[in-house]
Amino acid sequence: MGRKNVFVKDWMTPNPYSANPSMHLSMAEILMKESDIRRLPVVEDGKLIGIVTDGDIREAGPSDVSSLGKYETDFLLSGLKVSDVMTNEPVTVSSGDTIRKLAELMLVRKIGGVPVVDDGELVGIITVSDIFKVILETFED
Repeated sequence: MGRKNVFVKDWMTPNPYSANPSMHLSMAEILMKESDIRRLPVVEDGKLIGIVTDGDIREAGPSDVSSLGKYETDFLLSGLKVSDVMTNEPVTVSSGDTIRKLAELMLVRKIGGVPVVDDGELVGIITVSDIFKVILETFED
């Protein structure tokens, strides 16, 4: 069975939603829920500077055993900005990288999604779900 290169550019989500570092964390959470996404690249002056995930937001909030109600929780999160919880200088790939390289990177780093950056500009995002799509198409019956 011959191998062919499969590239990130063919499977990424182009022009993904993004946040700026001064965005209120509660707004980032709403954007992610409404858009059914789990991570937001953080862009400032056209450059990728970080990434914030739904896990980052959960960790920023009170624990499940907290006695805080919804309004108190919302108030707590409203004081936080994306820059307070984002991962700085996230792992990235370029659109010309192979899915194999991406998969190895995600496996080693234990991450579920990676911003795609070309010439310093955010051009897409690719996730483990996209890798599963590649596998499904590759192994069609």
